Amino acid sequence: MTDTSTRTAFPVGTIIGYPRIGRRRELKKAVESFWAGSIDADQLEATAASLRAETRERLAALGLGRDDAAIPETFSYYDQVLDAAVTVGAVPSRFAGLVGPNGAVDLAGYFTIARGEGDNPPLEMTKWFDSNYHYLVPEIGPETRFRLASDRIVRQFEEARDAGFVTRPVIVGPVTFLLLSKASDEAPDGFRPLSRLADLLPVYRELLARLAAAGAPWVQLDEPALVSESIEDERADVLEATRRAYAELGSAAERPALFVAAPYGSLDDALPVLAASRIEAIALDLVRGSIPTGLDAATAEALATRTLVGGVIDGHNIWRGDLERAFGALTELLSLSPDVAVSTSTSLLHVPHDVDDEPDLDPRLKSWLAFADQKVAQVATLARGLVDGHEAIQAELSAATAALADRAGAPGVRVPAVREREAALTRADFRRGHYEDRLAAQEAALGLPFLPTTTIGSFPQTSDIRRARAQLAAGALTEAEYLARMQAEIKRVVDLQEEIGIDVIVHGEPERNDMVQYFAENLDGFAVTKNGWVQSYGSRCTRPSILWGDVSRPKPITVDWSTYTQSLTSKPVKGMLTGPVTILAWSFVRDDQPLGETARQVALALRDEIADLEAAGIRVVQVDEPALRELLPLKRAAQADYLEWSVGSFRLATSGVADATQIHTHLCYSEFGVVIDAIRNLDADVTSIEAARSRMEVVHDIQRSGFEHGIGPGVYDIHSPRVPSVAEVTELLQTALGAIPGRQLWVNPDCGLKTRGYDETVASLRNIVEATRGVRASAAARL
Repeated sequence: MTDTSTRTAFPVGTIIGYPRIGRRRELKKAVESFWAGSIDADQLEATAASLRAETRERLAALGLGRDDAAIPETFSYYDQVLDAAVTVGAVPSRFAGLVGPNGAVDLAGYFTIARGEGDNPPLEMTKWFDSNYHYLVPEIGPETRFRLASDRIVRQFEEARDAGFVTRPVIVGPVTFLLLSKASDEAPDGFRPLSRLADLLPVYRELLARLAAAGAPWVQLDEPALVSESIEDERADVLEATRRAYAELGSAAERPALFVAAPYGSLDDALPVLAASRIEAIALDLVRGSIPTGLDAATAEALATRTLVGGVIDGHNIWRGDLERAFGALTELLSLSPDVAVSTSTSLLHVPHDVDDEPDLDPRLKSWLAFADQKVAQVATLARGLVDGHEAIQAELSAATAALADRAGAPGVRVPAVREREAALTRADFRRGHYEDRLAAQEAALGLPFLPTTTIGSFPQTSDIRRARAQLAAGALTEAEYLARMQAEIKRVVDLQEEIGIDVIVHGEPERNDMVQYFAENLDGFAVTKNGWVQSYGSRCTRPSILWGDVSRPKPITVDWSTYTQSLTSKPVKGMLTGPVTILAWSFVRDDQPLGETARQVALALRDEIADLEAAGIRVVQVDEPALRELLPLKRAAQADYLEWSVGSFRLATSGVADATQIHTHLCYSEFGVVIDAIRNLDADVTSIEAARSRMEVVHDIQRSGFEHGIGPGVYDIHSPRVPSVAEVTELLQTALGAIPGRQLWVNPDCGLKTRGYDETVASLRNIVEATRGVRASAAARL
């Protein structure tokens, strides 16, 4: 272990992480080419190495040091938690055939674990804390054999070293890794992955020794689970695990200096535990958290000997921010330790690369924004201020303050008519009639069979669809030509659903580029980007819209598409909308007013849209809220307020309809059991949820809760290319019927089908309908 008096100093300015997909999604395209067999593993590796090299050069050009570990190595082919799992040999037994003699898996095997193959489902996927990033959930049991199975993290450090850089390797820390894991299928009831900590730590020690031998002066261990109060394990167990982990890792004879980063909130009671350990640097998220106060004498004394890394640049949003205030927070942090550095609050994984790469954004709006590259430059500015003093960066601080003032007074940021309408709301605007009365009216109006089948909304977006949208934007297609092509696609999708036997029809959403961006383009108060891609999961990228001002709907958005679809079929057609919470969660939202206020503005715009759909004869309307759980604060004290405004905004959007109009909602990867009361309070008539990857685990939460509304636990995992068999769907349906009364149950995929191909989609839907018919017949025979 490097003595603290002689160790390499921590860089004055750094970041927690950086986007890894490439400015033009080069990694996404290369990975998908590898999956398609168009390139081999060596070619994929070459593309990845090129991206890593470009990132290092770019970060150095923006002001991070080349030789002081300021640049973190946060590259991943798919997911950082999966990377940690394969590094420590935590591969589920169903994938044992992918594992080599030394425990390693090659790239093809790595992706198979992520995506599944044949009868072997992939690792479950869920949201990364309160972000819109999805991670893969490791499966840990007594049988898991931990060992250093991959040295990729060492090789990437060596790659950078050979190119003239001294970077900082990054890996998910051992406590967070186990807390985010689930018990394997082989594990006994009540098993907790955290119980394997003592077996895991020697692998981390070995990895640290390998990195030290390679010359790494610092290693970053990401421990965001330490700030979360939503972890199932008892808090006392989490703190004890943290104490044990960093006592052992800190005492390792051969290791780099340790930097523990715990973003997305304040460390609170975990801070004294980390301070008492032998780690050298601790990151504090000073955007979601604040400067620690009321510290006991031992903690204060310990922190005075640590590097405190102040996360004052928001890594989770794209606003330029108040640099004067950020510098003040760093100055205040100096009261706790003479060794202070500046950083982003979180990884910049959550924001796009570069605002200067947005030629179509209004210049005034651009002046208010900071994407990843601008945030790196802000870090470099503040670091210079820490070294040279406030006066050295006065011009940059003043420019940021002027941009804030300009934004506050710009037209559209505050619209009196929008604010007056919100102020006039009453309690009646948030309520519908009794559910039993609605159910009776809907059964009479819709005439659906037992176990009605439907899909979540979108159908595959073919190259023809995307080409037509691009041609319209380029002026190569007229509006009339584009409309004709989209209507032809809708008719094809409706005819397909009729032929397969789907009961509630969707139009497939061919006109929509993204479930949030489409609405952002049609609502006032939003802007959209051209190159603002961020990673959602694996190779899946999205372009979050920018919600910068007061929101309203200038005209109907979806009504013509839905009414055209209804004209093609006698079956009920679902109108498809994205809910207010999800629009906020999957956009970069204004930070100058409470989120609840913004959510109500969006809800009122959607309420108008639903009223127009109902007036046009649409009897089923789905308002998707897959992000409801995602935005739940990690701190319990803030959760009640969040649930009040988030549930309230959904009810405001949906409570203006008649009893006979059926309101659906959709939640994906939302840990149903955690927010069951909130989901009940949404008061939707039917809720569809992700359930296929977890093999219907959620139905037991539903059963225990006494949930009485319609429920559609997914039977087809659309995040994998696998086609579920009839037998598999039948088993899932039977499991659901064992826990949920049949009158409540709906049959649907986990999520929309936009990212899937038509061959697998059609095969899967046919199997779903065939399985449903078999279960219906079996249920009828028992009556």
